[in-house]
Amino acid sequence: MLSFPAPTPAFSGLGTRALRGWRLLLVVAGVVLLALIGWRAIAQVEGDRGIPPIASTGDFEIGGITVNTTGKNATDARQNGWREAQRKAWGVLYARSNGGAEAPELPDSRIASMVSAVVVEEERIGPRRYVARLGVIFDRARAGEILGSVGGAQARSAPMLVVPVTFSGGVASLYETRTPWQRAWAEFRTAQSPIDYVRPSGSGYESLILNAGQMGRRSRSWWRVVLDEFGASSVVFPVARLERQYPGGPVKGTFTARFGPENDYLGSFTMTAESEEALPVMLARATQRLDRIYANALAAGRLGVDDTLDMQEQALDPAVLEALARDLRQAAAPSAPSPSQAPQPSPSAGSSAGEGTSSPQPAPSTPAIANYTVQVATPDPAAFDGALSAIRSVPGVQSATVGSTAIGGTSVVRVGYAGDLSDLAASLSARGWRVTQGSGALSISR
Repeated sequence: MLSFPAPTPAFSGLGTRALRGWRLLLVVAGVVLLALIGWRAIAQVEGDRGIPPIASTGDFEIGGITVNTTGKNATDARQNGWREAQRKAWGVLYARSNGGAEAPELPDSRIASMVSAVVVEEERIGPRRYVARLGVIFDRARAGEILGSVGGAQARSAPMLVVPVTFSGGVASLYETRTPWQRAWAEFRTAQSPIDYVRPSGSGYESLILNAGQMGRRSRSWWRVVLDEFGASSVVFPVARLERQYPGGPVKGTFTARFGPENDYLGSFTMTAESEEALPVMLARATQRLDRIYANALAAGRLGVDDTLDMQEQALDPAVLEALARDLRQAAAPSAPSPSQAPQPSPSAGSSAGEGTSSPQPAPSTPAIANYTVQVATPDPAAFDGALSAIRSVPGVQSATVGSTAIGGTSVVRVGYAGDLSDLAASLSARGWRVTQGSGALSISR
């Protein structure tokens, strides 16, 4: 019979120490893995990103003033250039505020008392010469004493979330890194614009929920969450597509103004910077031109808030429900014919034809056709087809046109219906749909 020697105590201790070593190694590996996961989560919201927008005041700003002055020395030449820029800016401001009228002559000290800041856009300083392009900001309260009632309250748009998308080298970017286009919008002064811009800084979690892909997103539910996060009512997409001809050479920019969850087109233009150093100046001018495009769209009534973004559940008044139920019971109950509706005896054979005929009854009038917006939750193509068929099968629906398709989100259907919106909601609810009624629109889901 074969037998094996029992393990010695020294061998048993060696196995126990090896097991403890493996356990310690697994614990260390787990800690390192958790640290890497935490670092990766933090790295998604940290980094070289985020440009806080400047605080916009109600002051008047006049930019792009060019000066070319001389003096006894560099400092004197610069002071002369600033005084000349203030005089030119005052003339531009007065003419802009008074329909092109010529500004009254004021001493330099009076003009300087109205100036709150001078912005240096570009300057070159020589021993006795100063060449620059400056911007002058006038205090609204002090300048208003001479301008009069000009610069009072103006009609402004609803809050618009700004999503400045940049296409450079074939790659779209927003807040992944700091871009010159983002900086141009962060430095844009919005005080004199009729558009109420909401400009995110792009730091922290904002870089996660806002990206270049938002332009292709149609889900109203997602947009409602994003807009509520920033306190906005709609969104504008100022798009900049930059093309560099060669390193250090000209930079061609194509700028497009878009807005809304449907990414509607408003206008576009092109500009060219002579070099990379001139790119910030070109982008600053592009923001001003895009602002004018948005302002013109607002004046023309094209920059409104999409009704489908303001869908709120509304509860019906119990009294209204009781009245609807009473009307349904009365319609279902058989009613006795009234005396006027009782059948009349047929005319005798000897009576004339004119005595036996009754006057024709007027034809019933058809209700007017109204256009409504219906939001449909479409998780898959089958749900989209089923919802469209259900809407078209409702009595009174004259047309059902697809406004936008969002498989996996919320699609939009434009419905022409001969009746009230509440009647359309009741008909869809009777077909098993969960209906939410808003202002001129419905939201339905299974």
